[in-house]
Amino acid sequence: MGRKKSTKPLLLFGFIPFVLLLTTLTAHAAGGEEDAGHGLDPTVLLGLGVFLVLAKLAGEAFERLGQPAVLGELLSGIALGSLVLFGFTGAEALRTNEVLAAIAEIGVIVLLFEVGLESNLGEMLEVGASSLLVAILGVVAPFFLGWGVGAYFLPDAATLVHVFIGATLCATSVGITARVLKDAGKLQTRESRIVLGAAVIDDVLGLLLLAIVAGAIRAQAAGGALSAADVGLIAAKSIGFLVVAIALGHFVVPHLFRGAGRMESRGVLLGLSIAFCFLLAWAAALVGLAPIIGAFAAGLVLDEAHFESFIQRGERDLNDLIAPVSALLVPTFFVLMGLKVDLRVFSRPEILSFAAVLTLAAIAGKQLCSLGVLERGVNRTAVGLGMIPRGEVGLIFAGIGATLRLPNAQGVSEPVIDAATFGAIVIMVVVTTFITPPALKWSLARSAAPPTPRINANKLRVSEAAEEAAERTTR
Repeated sequence: MGRKKSTKPLLLFGFIPFVLLLTTLTAHAAGGEEDAGHGLDPTVLLGLGVFLVLAKLAGEAFERLGQPAVLGELLSGIALGSLVLFGFTGAEALRTNEVLAAIAEIGVIVLLFEVGLESNLGEMLEVGASSLLVAILGVVAPFFLGWGVGAYFLPDAATLVHVFIGATLCATSVGITARVLKDAGKLQTRESRIVLGAAVIDDVLGLLLLAIVAGAIRAQAAGGALSAADVGLIAAKSIGFLVVAIALGHFVVPHLFRGAGRMESRGVLLGLSIAFCFLLAWAAALVGLAPIIGAFAAGLVLDEAHFESFIQRGERDLNDLIAPVSALLVPTFFVLMGLKVDLRVFSRPEILSFAAVLTLAAIAGKQLCSLGVLERGVNRTAVGLGMIPRGEVGLIFAGIGATLRLPNAQGVSEPVIDAATFGAIVIMVVVTTFITPPALKWSLARSAAPPTPRINANKLRVSEAAEEAAERTTR
């Protein structure tokens, strides 16, 4: 059994580039507008360099500690943004840069495309009643708990703000749970199949809920109201979009990739797949849905059989090809989300209380979903714990909420997710993501523990006593 790698060399190695980054940011902030006139704002290049260095160093450190790299990426952004508390304002230009925000959004689209690629539509349809019921309870219970917490702590906010807070608690980060189950060698157990199937269905239901809530917010912001018929229309539009995308993947995409398989130039598979992802993301936005729904659908309908001809001639699998693209773009989103957290809001005790209760609601809601397990002999605790992490999905919802706006009581347009609420959601995401790996490993180990030796010892003593009695009677 190998020893756990020490993080000390990594911290020492990371100190030098971190100092250089701070020096560069300081120099850039002092330079002001001297760089104006370039075709590309140099702040974008600086920001990408800073984000990638911080994300990779922090992600490596957290992986060595047995935690998901996404936590390190998120916390590195929080650490960078917190330097403003000490008078350092060099990172403020990165926080509000529109090009960096656009790159981060592309990173989210690629991330949801990856999630769709890793989700098997056939397995989703075969997971059984338990996974479906666990998924439904895993959306309904956190949604209403989050709604109630938002209404209690933000009584002056619009009802749709409370609804959106509830929506951020619904989805499950399937990637984090799958990694823990894989590391524990438990991917083939009944608990794992229920959790992974339910988590994928959770994502679909969560995205549908996001489409409905975002539609209601846009309608109210425009001065109208969303009727029951409008809600049904958005839901039908979302389901219809997924159905059309699946049909497209079944009937059109195989012919498209079969024809492209005759092309000999490099990067055809990756280029066509990313283009397909972006086109479906655009189509989703065109019909009023979030682009990430289209990206997820694109990944969901692409199957290995579609690009088998590429693999037969020696090219790598699509998941392997897209990994470098994801490694460059996705960390930008998580670092930027961390950078947007304003730690000054936590000087207010009520915000800390809001974050704590919201986190408890997020955990309790997913524990309630374990009641949906119908089979006997299944570790319900492990199922509930496996559904806890919100990870990237909760952050994506919060990021979208920060871009949506509603008029307040005075008629002034404000973000649906303001700085205080955003910070509370980030804390919820960090805590739920942090506690899941050790808690799930503990639950799986407990369910796999052998019978206690006390029972065997008792049986042995009874057997020995019987033998001694038999010997006495034969003397």
